[in-house]
Amino acid sequence: MLFCLVLVFKPTQAQDQQERKVIQLSGIILNADSTDAVPGVNVYVPKKGRGTSSGRFGYFSMPVLEGDSVVFSFIGLKRQVFSVPDNVADDKISLIVTMQEDEIALAEIEVMPYPSEDEFKRAILAMNYDAPMTVDTRGSLSPETLLRYAENMPASGNENFRGFQQGQIMQIQDRYGPRPFRLLDPFAWSQFIQSIKRGDLKKKD
Repeated sequence: MLFCLVLVFKPTQAQDQQERKVIQLSGIILNADSTDAVPGVNVYVPKKGRGTSSGRFGYFSMPVLEGDSVVFSFIGLKRQVFSVPDNVADDKISLIVTMQEDEIALAEIEVMPYPSEDEFKRAILAMNYDAPMTVDTRGSLSPETLLRYAENMPASGNENFRGFQQGQIMQIQDRYGPRPFRLLDPFAWSQFIQSIKRGDLKKKD
């Protein structure tokens, strides 16, 4: 009896699938003012397991059946639904979909670094306060203050990159041969003599 029911319903389902023609749905998705394409929009048929997403230039293409409801959804844009008409003369449909912005107003949230305002005030009062920076008569920072801050300043991106390059060069030298002996390098002696003439080795107060 179960076998007979399967034989009865199977031709019916196959006939229903044959009656619904497959259509190639394609198009371009634009923003509200129709000037820029919207990439990454989800284009799918709910409960059917068929879907795609718009590409870099807002273009999409996917097969659908007559009577399907195609959903267009994207975060920050209003959801849209397109119903594929029945008895389509051609086997393809082209669309230009315009997505409207979905504005949501959220309540104001105050972000505090401490659980309560009282704890925040106590932390401010207990904070150590350094002496103000010295300013000379010209309105700029004094050389002593600039030197103190320069000593504590971390390395810049350029300095880090130079250090990384030097480390890479040293690794290559260790891999393919011994490191050169700097005492016998005339360029190193030239740099040493120039540094003495500039006074780089003098003790600074």
